[in-house]
Amino acid sequence: MAKRPFIRKQKRKRHGVAFWDSEYASGGEHLALSSEESEDLAKFVRWQARQKTEFPLGQKTEMLDLGCGNGRNLVFLARELGARGNGFDISTAAIAEAKRAADGLPLSFEARSIAGDLPLDDSSKDLVLDMMTSHFLKAAEREHLRDEIHRVLRPGGWLFLKTFLRDDDLHTERLIKDHPADEPGSYIHPVIGVYEHAYGEEELVDFLTDKFLVHKIYRSHKHRSHGKARKRRTVSIYAQKDPYK
Repeated sequence: MAKRPFIRKQKRKRHGVAFWDSEYASGGEHLALSSEESEDLAKFVRWQARQKTEFPLGQKTEMLDLGCGNGRNLVFLARELGARGNGFDISTAAIAEAKRAADGLPLSFEARSIAGDLPLDDSSKDLVLDMMTSHFLKAAEREHLRDEIHRVLRPGGWLFLKTFLRDDDLHTERLIKDHPADEPGSYIHPVIGVYEHAYGEEELVDFLTDKFLVHKIYRSHKHRSHGKARKRRTVSIYAQKDPYK
């Protein structure tokens, strides 16, 4: 009898919510998931403390983290500042981790999409985090989310936004070329299988200044080595709702 050829069993691809649930359940098979706070966020907190503004972050700060993942950044802010708040994430596995990590802290978490209206009162938050999250939304959804963030922030409240930067990034160039989506600067991620948008800096600043005052911009470095792609580029923006409008 002829021997049948060996066929390696292919892993079933998981996309969207199933991908993120799997990542958090497995501890990060494809992506590096950390329990430590983002250094970019910690830098923002140090910067904000040096400003001596009339709208400082502290014990009375009400926070919202859009795409909170395992809650690490809200946990950091609650411990560092004594702040309180809530986080949304589409992954139920991530929310379960966040609730465990936040035990005893004044934080709450909910598994839900950030698209559409936010279930929060007007002017109810002092700080909103959008860290590598809203780029999953299409253009009209991103615009609506920006307006919702502006609505729920108190006058003088802060938005800390971190996202992909398209400018001079070879990885993004390749993704847009090989896996284009139906909007400029966007692609379908080949692993996660979802839409992603990468901003140009001018595009992003124009988008935010329609609603916010932009105070600071930090761009990541070391994205090339000998002309080849290294890490993907990101940009962090410190934006504020006008205190006097």
